[in-house]
Amino acid sequence: MRKVIVLFVLVAFGLSNGILAQDVSSDGDFSKWQFRLRGIVVTPDESADIETIGGDASISTAFVPELDISYFFDENWSLELILATAKHDVEAVGTAAGDIDLGHVWLLPPTLTAQYHFTGGDFVPYLGAGPNLTLFYGVDEGPTADDVEYDTAVGFALQGGFDFMLNDKWFLNLDVKKLFLGTDATIDATTALGATVGAEVDINPWIFGFGVGVKI
Repeated sequence: MRKVIVLFVLVAFGLSNGILAQDVSSDGDFSKWQFRLRGIVVTPDESADIETIGGDASISTAFVPELDISYFFDENWSLELILATAKHDVEAVGTAAGDIDLGHVWLLPPTLTAQYHFTGGDFVPYLGAGPNLTLFYGVDEGPTADDVEYDTAVGFALQGGFDFMLNDKWFLNLDVKKLFLGTDATIDATTALGATVGAEVDINPWIFGFGVGVKI
């Protein structure tokens, strides 16, 4: 997994160097940089394969702010780096031991999408897709488990939305993303169940956002 993280960082670093180099040499008359601040709703479409005790996963919806930074190669094509972090309550439900409160975990899922923007007026729809790297931190294992660990995960995002221009600089934004994301979880429940239980968890959240943006 460390190799995957290093590769993700190197790709992002390479892209940023290329973008900066193009920014210096390009003399187009469009706005190359764009920033958005959104409020987002993160709604997991979760499922799980839990060893030994069976059951499924239940992961709470989160409401958080999101910042994204876009660079435009031309009026249509851009790269967008999406930054947010969200806290989710986690529960194993319908297991042989009943429903188990697994506390909460924070997700940090930086996502880089390539986007195509349909220009031609104040209403500017776009489509995007790209890789995601999700880090899990701030784990609270809850009242039953002794410890819960989540593996760092690599996922993929699909995106659609639109900008509505208020003037040449400011705009409103509506955005929807589907993130295909799974992780392996290890639940140390030695005290309560006399066992350590593994689980393959698909999180696959829908992410709905609304906000404001600026071109510079």
